[in-house]
Amino acid sequence: MNWRQLISNKRFGLEDLHVLRKDDRTEFQRDYDRLIFSAPFRRLQNKTQVFPLPGSIFVHNRLTHSLEVSCVGRSLGDIISTQLLNKYPDLKDTHVSEIGAIVSAACLAHDLGNPPFGHSGEKAISTFFSEGKGLSLKERLSSMEWEDITHFEGNANAFRLLTHQFQGRRKGGFVMTYTTLASIVKYPFSSQLAGAKSKFGFFLSEAEDYQTIAKELGIIRLSKEGEPLKYARHPLVYLVEAADDICYQMMDIEDAFKLKIFSFEEAKALYQGFMSDKQRKRTDEICCLVTDPNEQIAYLRATVIGILVKECTRVFMENEEPILAGTFEGSLIKHIAPLQKEAYQTCSKTAIERIYRSRDVLDIELAGFHVISTLLELMVDAVCSPEKAYSQLLINRVSNQYNINSDTLFGKLQAVLDFISGMTDVFALDLYRKIKGNSLPAL
Repeated sequence: MNWRQLISNKRFGLEDLHVLRKDDRTEFQRDYDRLIFSAPFRRLQNKTQVFPLPGSIFVHNRLTHSLEVSCVGRSLGDIISTQLLNKYPDLKDTHVSEIGAIVSAACLAHDLGNPPFGHSGEKAISTFFSEGKGLSLKERLSSMEWEDITHFEGNANAFRLLTHQFQGRRKGGFVMTYTTLASIVKYPFSSQLAGAKSKFGFFLSEAEDYQTIAKELGIIRLSKEGEPLKYARHPLVYLVEAADDICYQMMDIEDAFKLKIFSFEEAKALYQGFMSDKQRKRTDEICCLVTDPNEQIAYLRATVIGILVKECTRVFMENEEPILAGTFEGSLIKHIAPLQKEAYQTCSKTAIERIYRSRDVLDIELAGFHVISTLLELMVDAVCSPEKAYSQLLINRVSNQYNINSDTLFGKLQAVLDFISGMTDVFALDLYRKIKGNSLPAL
């Protein structure tokens, strides 16, 4: 792969109208703005990140998380673009200088496909078909269609959301640039290769679209003809992934402190684990200048993010050749210096034990699992048996943009999944209550 081809401002769906232009507002800045002003992005404010949506104490939701990831992604991208241009002066007439804007936009979009209630929502969708009442549909679907719905993945759904032409909408979906689209595909292979972790990058319905993008950008195809599709990652995916890895780990610690899951001393120790003796001494001196513990923790968190940004950009540039060759293995975070790597692993282990298995987090996952499963059961039955009176009531509840009346069963199921995965936690819970008769509209 080469940088001249990898960074393209051609828009998916507007290829015939493509013109090479360079003005005050670049195509990649347009990508960013288009996402910020979109309804799916706004809906992230009512989708769970880790902790239940805030009451008296503000914690992160999908929206604030995505904005923070975008900021870190811009920093990573700006540093990499500067270093690449210093290394390859002949790239100054390309879009390499825009890498920061591209990564920032891709970071905004990376969670758009996530269903309500965090990862429990993904699991609820997958297991409804693999273990629940949806299992009865297996014989009516092809093996590839079955793999798609039993390995439902938010990343693949984000790519569909951005590229699919929903009813009444324009060709090309969000009409994003090829490079921004490629930068969000964390797992560039089909669901046939999803494995036990259910990770893949595009549904069968969008496989051809991804192939078009990959061919345009010169992304290396790793699979042979006749094998399940598999590609090397676009290099900028590593930066999007690193920004996400940095933010969710560092911000979860701060949220846990605010919720009193961690004491001040515990949170401070976790953050200072990333620092050298000199850096620890410096941060202690700074912390003495303020008395507010929230401010002290925020300062320590910001310091660690800066350390990790520096480490990840170092790893990227030192491994540029295998990244471009499609042979680099793992994430950037997995290759950082031993001190920071050990500290990151400690944070991950502590988060699993103290945060992700906390009662509040488990309760929202249990509730979310039940809500999603119930909505799926009712909606799938409705599209499979539309002649029922109750089915029609449910179908009429679905937005016209979703092709509930598709000619194929897989198309109908995808429309249901599009509808449910696009819901906020609040909307899904409200619809669940109304359907169950626990809540009625005000008369």
